[in-house]
Amino acid sequence: MDVNVLRAYPNAQTGEHITDTYLAYLEDEYRSDLKRMLFATSLCSDDVNVSTDFRRVLKRPFTMGGLGGIPFTGYTGMVAFAHHIPDGGDAFIMYGPHIGITEDGQLGKMRRRGQAHETSSCGALQLALARIKDGTQSPFSSEDPVLDYQQLLLEELLSSHREQILMANDPIKEVTDITYTIIHEKILKLVMLAREEFNCERLFALGGIIVNTAPDMSDYVDVKHFEVFHMDDLKEKKPVSILRNENFKRI
Repeated sequence: MDVNVLRAYPNAQTGEHITDTYLAYLEDEYRSDLKRMLFATSLCSDDVNVSTDFRRVLKRPFTMGGLGGIPFTGYTGMVAFAHHIPDGGDAFIMYGPHIGITEDGQLGKMRRRGQAHETSSCGALQLALARIKDGTQSPFSSEDPVLDYQQLLLEELLSSHREQILMANDPIKEVTDITYTIIHEKILKLVMLAREEFNCERLFALGGIIVNTAPDMSDYVDVKHFEVFHMDDLKEKKPVSILRNENFKRI
């Protein structure tokens, strides 16, 4: 286990452990057939997140996320995902932002594969943070917003939390945590809006923060939410938190 990662995120576990533990739980507790499970992600489009461990098992993910992990495909994307689920299968969504950490424990940076120097992670969130600090905007905000739409919207979503971000002990960590909350709320809202479109009885949703480390080390996931939606009765009931399930606690 990486001491630096655990210092920042005490509950984080390696991506491989998260994959093996959570999917085994779905197979054992819910008798879910992983071969008929459609996987979706709302993660940042940064290439470093392509290696998310769930992709080893759940193939061909439906991509909802853009910069920062915001589900930019929106309602249309959620409906498309809902329609593509195999007959008799389940849906699974993994969502959240990411943050890098260096070998000496600095948050917000990482050394990427094939590079000797360190770069930002998440770069989009750090650009947003810099603009929140100095009050500047993208040069495309007035010229042609479509050319930088995702970054502009990301900054707009975060701007309402400006004081909270700037007053935090670690603004980089704070802006990541706030982005997680934004993604979580939007995923839940989109599921509710599209609930009658799902070609399945259940949807599993895993939310957390991905912690990117050095190329020769494991990435981590700090799980925040793990829930099951029973689509038939979603109108009357809220999603059930699997994290509070006694059987899951014993894993």
